Amino acid sequence: MTDHPSKALVSKRKITFGVIAGEASGDILGAGLIRSLRYRYPNARFVGIGGDEMIAEGFHSLVPMERLSVMGLVEVLGRIRELFSIRARLLAYFFTTPPDVVIGIDSPDFTLAIERRCREAGILSVHYVSPSVWAWRQKRIFKIAKSVNLMLTLFPFEARFYEEHQVPVAFVGHPLADRIPIEPDTLEVRKSLGLDANAPVLAVLPGSRAGEVERLGTLFLEASRWIQEKRPDLQLVIPCVNREREKQVRDLVDALDVTLPVTVVRGRSRDVMAASDVVLLASGTATLEAMLLKKPMVVGYRLSGFSYALLSKLVKVPFVALPNLLAKRQLVPELLQDDATAESLGAAVLERLENSEERARLKEAFTELHYTLKQGADEKAAQAISELVEGAKN
Repeated sequence: MTDHPSKALVSKRKITFGVIAGEASGDILGAGLIRSLRYRYPNARFVGIGGDEMIAEGFHSLVPMERLSVMGLVEVLGRIRELFSIRARLLAYFFTTPPDVVIGIDSPDFTLAIERRCREAGILSVHYVSPSVWAWRQKRIFKIAKSVNLMLTLFPFEARFYEEHQVPVAFVGHPLADRIPIEPDTLEVRKSLGLDANAPVLAVLPGSRAGEVERLGTLFLEASRWIQEKRPDLQLVIPCVNREREKQVRDLVDALDVTLPVTVVRGRSRDVMAASDVVLLASGTATLEAMLLKKPMVVGYRLSGFSYALLSKLVKVPFVALPNLLAKRQLVPELLQDDATAESLGAAVLERLENSEERARLKEAFTELHYTLKQGADEKAAQAISELVEGAKN
């Protein structure tokens, strides 16, 4: 753990931090980082691109962050001219009024190019949240090494990868591990969602994007129906990220031959997982949240045949779920592609629903991993950046 902020060096220097966040998760990370850096540098100025969370901390955004929040190849191609224009404008500003350090938060396709240009111009550069270079396209590490003076990682296995390639790195832990309590209050959350406290709950998360819900939604509902034939007391809850996904999920439920007793919730995915006994979900950050909530889970995923064949050749890690990657062993089942059937997913969920010994073992393992990631990420990131800046001054 890093020192408490009251023990941190407080400097009167009028330092400028250039910060770039391209999406909501980066905005949240940036806001926490700004709070911790401002304690160390009360006279600091923060400028670049950020969202409402960062702006609330006194950040000056040169461009609305929403202009960078582009998902998907087609959307990127449609906005490529604007994205290049924003990058050029940002670089021109940084070169005209150089900050002491530039910090790119996630969004590597946009931020790393800016970090590299700034570093070549003699400005310190930091990248916060490692790209998945450890998993695939590992040769990107050489470009990253030329782009950053320091990489800040959320996971320890990422830091080891950078150390092996002699890239300066600091493992700071994951902010979610700081925010999610070690012992979640399952009964209280069930009450807030209007669920029966005494009947088992299955949380189903087929993804947040339309394509994921289309590929996995019906499959996960069919698996849930398979389980409910064995456990008719099961409560099924599906969180949806927005109105569009909610309509998509309801349409999938209506399209099934058998009407399922399903509770569909807009937002509140973390609450839904906290209320559950088991989570059936797609791979992604949700697996980390489920682990931090100490919930048994089953990971299922399908891609197009071509995409799966391509990725199978490119991916260099043995697991896709973050709990397994962190533990370096399979804690949770991963049923991918042809292995992801309604019966196989249903059987795996049922096993975790009814095996109390397995649930206890998982809770112990997940708690240990939670403490590994609970590092005070905002403070550790600020400390690492402060050491970089002060080291350059000397």
